[in-house]
Amino acid sequence: MPTRRDFLRRGTGVAAASLLGGWWQEAAAAAPPPTGGFDAGALDHVLSTATHERLLVKASFARPLPEAPRLRVAGATIAGRRSDSAGRFWRWDVDGLRPGRAHGLRLLGPRGRHLAEPWSLRTFPDPRSRPRHLRLLLFTCAGGHDLFLQFPFFQPARVRNRLLRRGLSFSPDAVIANGDHIYWDLEGGVTARVMGQSETARRRVGTFDRSRPRHNAQLLTRVAGPQIVDVYGVDCRSVPVFFLTDDHDYFENDTADESIITFPPPGWKLSLARATQRLYYPEFLPVPGQPDSLPWTGRGVHECFGSLRYGRLLELLMYDVRRTLTLSGPSAVFFHPAVERWIGRRLADRDVAHVVNMPSNPPGWSAGKWAEWYPDVLGPDRQLTTAQPKPHWQSGWLAQHDRLMRAITARRRGVPLVVGGDLHATAAGTIERSGELDLRRNPVHVALSGTLGSRGAGFPSGLRGTVPRPAGHLDLQEQIAPLEENGFLIADVTPERIVLRFFGWNSETQSEQDIDRLQPFRVLELEPA
Repeated sequence: MPTRRDFLRRGTGVAAASLLGGWWQEAAAAAPPPTGGFDAGALDHVLSTATHERLLVKASFARPLPEAPRLRVAGATIAGRRSDSAGRFWRWDVDGLRPGRAHGLRLLGPRGRHLAEPWSLRTFPDPRSRPRHLRLLLFTCAGGHDLFLQFPFFQPARVRNRLLRRGLSFSPDAVIANGDHIYWDLEGGVTARVMGQSETARRRVGTFDRSRPRHNAQLLTRVAGPQIVDVYGVDCRSVPVFFLTDDHDYFENDTADESIITFPPPGWKLSLARATQRLYYPEFLPVPGQPDSLPWTGRGVHECFGSLRYGRLLELLMYDVRRTLTLSGPSAVFFHPAVERWIGRRLADRDVAHVVNMPSNPPGWSAGKWAEWYPDVLGPDRQLTTAQPKPHWQSGWLAQHDRLMRAITARRRGVPLVVGGDLHATAAGTIERSGELDLRRNPVHVALSGTLGSRGAGFPSGLRGTVPRPAGHLDLQEQIAPLEENGFLIADVTPERIVLRFFGWNSETQSEQDIDRLQPFRVLELEPA
């Protein structure tokens, strides 16, 4: 049985400091906000991703640029490629870099003038190397538009940015934002009535129209810009980021009733999601072991299925379960069969110490939502139940879940861990049974990373009437029952173990200033079986 040491609880003092040693001292003396002192110049935002030999940089500027800005890196100068028609959004794809190095970046305009202060970005170690440590910052549901603050769905952008900066103060090697970067639901249910269909949206932004793609493109920056630029800005300039998409990034909640079934996304909403990614945040770069034949792969990048490969220490598999979702009953899937085969091959391969899975829709818990892995639904007594059918739910989704659990538990190297988002909560547990599948010899650890952005009705109990509960299909031993508060997860990975540090902030009982002093309220140490 994997060992699991529970080091810290909320409200600890000197004893906790002694247990955590150097970590606690590092946290207490964390660096000031990353933006401090950096001259962003003409930049509105910059977000970049990396492999061991390649960088993909995306940026926007306050005003359109009349000619392509140039990026100077590793002795080469690369002209930007425009991502929009006006010249505000640009991207640079830099290949052939040396692994495991901090590369200086200089952004140049006409006559070689700097458009922003130079900064650096590190490539990951060579895939054949054996690094001893990796630190990740993980969170979910960081989106939300300040136009809708009168409705208790989202924290203001300034709060989300403050939480992000606190996470960055612990110097992660990479940042992973797991889904729901954009909230502007257009047609399905109460969230659409509050967002895209609201009088505020129509008056301040306009109305998206499926028959007018150019019109929609003009509205997109008014919707997405405040949800990306105001949260991230240039704070992540020196750390690779990975953005995984989920339901709201397709401009809908996962909703199914007699009037609408929102997924798989229709073409015009899929176009909105792809355009948002093209402008604001990087796609996934290919890594060894990832085939070019995966769906939604082109121009040398993967849009919704990707991996973070860190030497022989970690491979983190990330996959969107919305875009390729099918509605074919027992044969239905969340992610495409080609993606399932890729995941299975990576889990079977033993060239890395740990293979961690990150689907956009998490296993472990249910909130009675339609497009979950599980058939649990909210009954008349406001309790989750499997005794009545969940309308439009597909049994094939659960079958694919069990195939995934079987592949994870069968890997007898490293920590069997799945980190999910979507459920707007912080949680941790261990799955010991999934249906008829006995996992006790190598239980699957599951975690919810915490949400930067949710508030009030944005939590499951606010909109759905229940906090997330262990799914009835599982034997799930909870180490942290789902907490509906804001926060993030810091994961420290070594060859021997993965240590998860959970951070939480409660807007009802804590001040915004308290964010700057957040310490982990719980620490879980996971070791292989």
